[in-house]
Amino acid sequence: MRRVLRVVGAVAVAGLIAGASACASSDTQAADGSPCGYKLAFFGALSGSAANLGVNIEQGYELALDQYAQTNGSDCVEVAKFDSRGDPAVAAGVAHDLVEDKKIIGVVGPLFTGESGSADPIFDKAGVPTITPGATGVSLATSGWSTFHRAIANDAAQGPAAASYIQTTLGAKKVFVADDGSPYGTSLSALVKAKLGALVAGTDETAADGAQTDFSTLVQKVTSSGATVLFYGGYYANAGLIRKQLTASGWTGTLVGGDALNDPGLSRAAGNAAAAGTVAVCPCSPPEAADSTFGNQYRARWGHPAGTYSDTAFDATQILLEGIAAGDTTREKLNAYLSTIDHKGVSYTYKFTPTGELVPNLIKIWAFKFDGSGVPQPDRKIVIS
Repeated sequence: MRRVLRVVGAVAVAGLIAGASACASSDTQAADGSPCGYKLAFFGALSGSAANLGVNIEQGYELALDQYAQTNGSDCVEVAKFDSRGDPAVAAGVAHDLVEDKKIIGVVGPLFTGESGSADPIFDKAGVPTITPGATGVSLATSGWSTFHRAIANDAAQGPAAASYIQTTLGAKKVFVADDGSPYGTSLSALVKAKLGALVAGTDETAADGAQTDFSTLVQKVTSSGATVLFYGGYYANAGLIRKQLTASGWTGTLVGGDALNDPGLSRAAGNAAAAGTVAVCPCSPPEAADSTFGNQYRARWGHPAGTYSDTAFDATQILLEGIAAGDTTREKLNAYLSTIDHKGVSYTYKFTPTGELVPNLIKIWAFKFDGSGVPQPDRKIVIS
């Protein structure tokens, strides 16, 4: 797959990689230690019900590669995109296809917890290092995969932070908790329930995105429970329909969810008025709080502001590119390189523990609230106790 050179502004890693400019020829072939002739792959949802989140991440990934190409040539490190649809049933086959391409030495992704459970064992067996910008399931870091790395906090931080927001900021006395039955949704909801304890007034489970459009049973349970907050462990498409139907029923409480609700797709499904007040708790910073140069470059390249995890995807890609520029140009060497990093990116400073998690003092959790425009806005940073 040939790259198309795109000019978008200053190269953030130019100082490190300037010596690699001899790779500018598109005919350069890989040699041991050469920073050219390789591919970095994006692996995640480019289609399907959660594609908005996947596209945010893919665009951050591709922006970093665009910038690398300006110094090193359009084919030095190539783009390779793999659409998993965010579906665990699809992800394994796509992962097998990816690892067969021996020029791919690193992966930005997978993006979601469920697909990670299917794909990461395949990446680990093939020795392909991965950095996920969005998968938050706790179990991913405890499965013994030596190639797994996570660029954000996990649900063990996100779930209690959501519960804390519900208790302290919203002051809820009764909370209904539901999820979509996915690995992500059930894990996150379980952590929220454990933290809320006796405040939980009821629970329910829906089908996954796209498999259900009538949520009247859930709506009836929420309204009859007396809950003033519904926590939903799931994705923005379902959550938007649930919010729309709750509003139509006359329920005036607050819908709260995790990072997978942090997308304008929720308000498109619910309607802006119904979505207003919905809260998404996310182990991310507001994109506009990232380095302003990144924000300007992202908007110039894509014509719109960065979205959820665009900045962490950009950072993850740059980390992998810096390893390649330093001569770590095999899967094994690049994976070893990740254990040594101390990288100040546009969103975080990145250091990984032996299990691939961010060092705990580096994580961030924010709450975002939907306004009448249909766009989630930063509400407050949540201090994790």
